[in-house]
Amino acid sequence: MQRNRAKIIDAARAAFAQNGLEAPLDAIAKAAGVGAGTLYRHFPTREDLVAAVLEEHRPDLAREAQRIAHQDHDPQRALDEWLDAIAGWMRAYEGLPAPLRAALDATGTPLGTTCERVIETTSSFLAPVQEAGQARSEITGRDLFLSVLATTWATAAQPSNPEPRLGRMLRHGWLTTEPHL
Repeated sequence: MQRNRAKIIDAARAAFAQNGLEAPLDAIAKAAGVGAGTLYRHFPTREDLVAAVLEEHRPDLAREAQRIAHQDHDPQRALDEWLDAIAGWMRAYEGLPAPLRAALDATGTPLGTTCERVIETTSSFLAPVQEAGQARSEITGRDLFLSVLATTWATAAQPSNPEPRLGRMLRHGWLTTEPHL
């Protein structure tokens, strides 16, 4: 049973990388060597399958958070690096921003839980910046997550050039001082 689940996740990862999140589920089942019924028993919705694939990326994202947290630099730079890391995570598959946005309002779902974990980490990077008076106090980790998500969504048509100025402009709206764009 777990072997089939792993095969489906591997096939989905490959299909999503090649065709985006709209890859046909029947093609994923076929590539995994299972029937559609087996796929749906493990993953009743496309979101459940997307969440399982993203969950496999979470240890990489957690390691990146640890790496950034243990570097000796100012909190604002650490937050910027973290926001770059989650932007890369959000660009992992074509079409990912839409389900991530939907998942924010679907707490308790697998994808919603994944988003909540990323937002919690974002909040932990934001707090020291706020404590230093460098970020506005009303800004939340969710606000920053949504800002990165919006930038990722807006620039999805240009994956090779993710419009760094747009990202900086949107992301630095939370600062208390003017950044140099």
